[in-house]
Amino acid sequence: MFLPEFDRDYLVEKGYQFEERIEPNTNLKGLIIRNWILPDGKFNFQNADLLILIPNGYPDVRPDMWYFNPCLLLTLYNRPARQTQVNINFEGKAWQRWSRHYPANEWRSGVDGVHTYLKKVQLALEIAS
Repeated sequence: MFLPEFDRDYLVEKGYQFEERIEPNTNLKGLIIRNWILPDGKFNFQNADLLILIPNGYPDVRPDMWYFNPCLLLTLYNRPARQTQVNINFEGKAWQRWSRHYPANEWRSGVDGVHTYLKKVQLALEIAS
């Protein structure tokens, strides 16, 4: 387990099904939230697994980008959202990369964590085009 206790407590309190995984041979640390609920009617799935790679130095260092499995398409256009056309492999699966970046000056060490990062993910899903 690599998440700080306050992150684990938050995820448990909110009822998320989550796992902390380390990818063999790369030592990438990933927080996987299973069955993340997507905005109603916006994507080709109602839920998907969400992966957040946790950088060394977290929570003082912010995560950068997140990933979904299966890959998501916008239902209105039947295409991926902008800046989601690249995949990575984690757990032997292809994960769709959402290239969204938290500006360094907006990440507050000692204040921000998974709870604030998930709000960024949710907002990006809602405004995806």
